[in-house]
Amino acid sequence: MLRNFADTAALQSADAAHHVHSFADPKALAAKGTRIITQGKGCYVWDNEGNRLLDGMAGLWCVAVGYGRQELTDIAARQMNELAYYNNHFGTSTPQMIELAEKIAKLTPEGLDHILFANSGSEANDTIVRLVRRYWMLQGKPTKQTFIGRDLGYHGSTLCAVGLGGMPHMHGMAPEMLPGFAHIMHPHHYLLGDGLTREEFGLKAARALEEKILELGPDNIAAFIGEPLQGAGGVIDPPSTYWPEIQRICSQYDILLVADEVICGFGRTGEWFGSQYYDIKPDLMPMAKGLSSGYLPIAAVAVGTRVFDVLNEGGMLAHGFTYSGHPVACAVASANIDIIANEGLVERVREDVGPYFHQSLHQLADAHPLVGEVRGVGLVAALQLVRAKAPKTFFTAEEQASIHCREVLWDKGLIARAVGQAMVLSPPLVITRAEIDEMIEKMKAGLDATAQAFGVL
Repeated sequence: MLRNFADTAALQSADAAHHVHSFADPKALAAKGTRIITQGKGCYVWDNEGNRLLDGMAGLWCVAVGYGRQELTDIAARQMNELAYYNNHFGTSTPQMIELAEKIAKLTPEGLDHILFANSGSEANDTIVRLVRRYWMLQGKPTKQTFIGRDLGYHGSTLCAVGLGGMPHMHGMAPEMLPGFAHIMHPHHYLLGDGLTREEFGLKAARALEEKILELGPDNIAAFIGEPLQGAGGVIDPPSTYWPEIQRICSQYDILLVADEVICGFGRTGEWFGSQYYDIKPDLMPMAKGLSSGYLPIAAVAVGTRVFDVLNEGGMLAHGFTYSGHPVACAVASANIDIIANEGLVERVREDVGPYFHQSLHQLADAHPLVGEVRGVGLVAALQLVRAKAPKTFFTAEEQASIHCREVLWDKGLIARAVGQAMVLSPPLVITRAEIDEMIEKMKAGLDATAQAFGVL
């Protein structure tokens, strides 16, 4: 067993021999060698060679309260000693499941009072598919099976979750997807809205839903699913006209509305949930990531009264997972929510560091030839890389400008994500103004180096 974390070559060799990575080319990664992360504190992580990196992505959008929170470690240890595991099958529960369900229900939008637990956002969205189809069966409408999602939407990696999403590279892993999923355009004005104001384009993008409903037949459509702000698709923040029109269309055609809060939930937007930021009134709401700040795997689905009242009369709900409501994960998630509330992190994102973050990014973008657009809300943002701002000229996918920038940033001590031809940032909610300044300084250095490499500077 390898215990010498300083031996990079040995660690990389063992990793290549046995560990299959998520979202990676295994052969190319083995040749390059993995990066080994060994420690974390606050907004920083360290690799095995002692290099400190400002984590501009909060892990995978999730480490809301920062790394190294001793109180979460203590809660986990205490719960493991008290009750390391029990399930919620066959009429059992634990105090930790009950407490967390009650706590989530008090935070969610009105009416979303019933909580099912899972272990990941993917599982939560698979749960959504089963609950919604069961709901319509019980309503005597068995043909309402199809879910409509969006291009570049991301809802997870299981078969159903991939179908819900609209990621071409994920769909391309198999010749056929599961039936019962359709997609419409995403609401990214900068990419698709030439000639229209943001408000006009928001209506156009939303009305693509109505067109798809009429194409497939309202009696065949079960639900529309969308992230309040599309995260993994490139931080696509919709125009103000978008969600009200989506809500109207769903209501008119008797279609359930699912707001995927896996990324947006637990303060990322400056509200507890993205649905509150955009005034969405969903029927169901999956959540994960920020629920435990990534300290332990846990997810949940909030079910609205309309859906639950029908399911409640339908007999056995034959769904769940071995680790649904795991008591240790529930205890940690509950304590994590307390930290967010007690430290006022939601308000802090809304009133202080969120506005400062976007102000700083806009100042950087205005002065930099490589950035055509800054988008996002709260503590999530994307910088769209362009060859020229006017006339608007994009990099091609083959040029991989964003990948180049990501690698440069890593070497300069900043972790950011490359999505399409954009650089994405989603730091922990505990980030300070000084750390935002550091992030901006490193981002500028990375953008400068990328611009020089591609002949823009």
